[in-house]
Amino acid sequence: MTDVAKPEVLARVLARIVGRQPETEVTLAALDAGRHVVLEGPPGTGKSTLVRTLAEATGLPFLLVEGHAELTPARLVGHHDPSRVLAEGYGPATFVEGPLVRAATEGALLYIEELNRVPEETLNVLITVMSEGELHVPRAGTFTAAPGFAVIAAMNPFDAVGTARISSAISDRTCRLAMGYQSAAEEREIVVRHSGVADSPWLAGVVDLVRRTRSHPDIRVGASVRGAIDLVLLAESLARLRSTDAHSAGVTVDAARAALSGRIRLHESSNATPEQVVTALWGDVFGEPAERGSLPAEDGRLGKAIRFPA
Repeated sequence: MTDVAKPEVLARVLARIVGRQPETEVTLAALDAGRHVVLEGPPGTGKSTLVRTLAEATGLPFLLVEGHAELTPARLVGHHDPSRVLAEGYGPATFVEGPLVRAATEGALLYIEELNRVPEETLNVLITVMSEGELHVPRAGTFTAAPGFAVIAAMNPFDAVGTARISSAISDRTCRLAMGYQSAAEEREIVVRHSGVADSPWLAGVVDLVRRTRSHPDIRVGASVRGAIDLVLLAESLARLRSTDAHSAGVTVDAARAALSGRIRLHESSNATPEQVVTALWGDVFGEPAERGSLPAEDGRLGKAIRFPA
């Protein structure tokens, strides 16, 4: 167990992130109780930001592991150095600690991204150390977890491409916290903090456009607030190149296509292109014809709400 469930720690975290007070409180409480946590939500909902901020606010050491299909048990736990094994034989001295052993022995937070993309055989090495606080490595010995050690993992919902269900053995040893998209006001504040632009009706429209990608009937996976941040930054730079206003129609629609078309995933049954869908949504929000010279939608086809002047 740790001693992190303090109002001053909570205040330090909330001062550095936008919203997320209930999620912060529950995660701090879980760490204080010596529990492990899984944060589940779509990309761009601030899971990594929350964990990094918690680590900095609590002063706990922090190790990051990127979850993917090539993450083997040896990469997570550690391995014996082949050259030293040839010279000295197997033993504790030849063992090279991986992030799991380092986090456990240092009493650190081990943050695993994309947990449900990690092979099951790799996840299985977490079971004993999460429940018993010990990790046995053949020919290296038994490593005991120091106070403060905890696993915090993040994962996308199961139906995301490339994900798999987490075994009940892992689920039974973690507290799950669902993290959905934040409110429009909070997403505007996030964009303001990351882009440096002032809040305005135009910025509200940009955030509205991005949020609409999450409910459009042709879109299976919508864009996160990162799309709004990129759209704003692209519009600012593009406006300087064109010596015009970033809020102008031609600049905004071009920035929207570039920032969002690669982020959204359309349903297989859709006959539209990503550029067409983004253009149509842009027209629904801003209701203006694109200026002459703006990039056309893919294959020259325009969205349903957009008309370009001849």
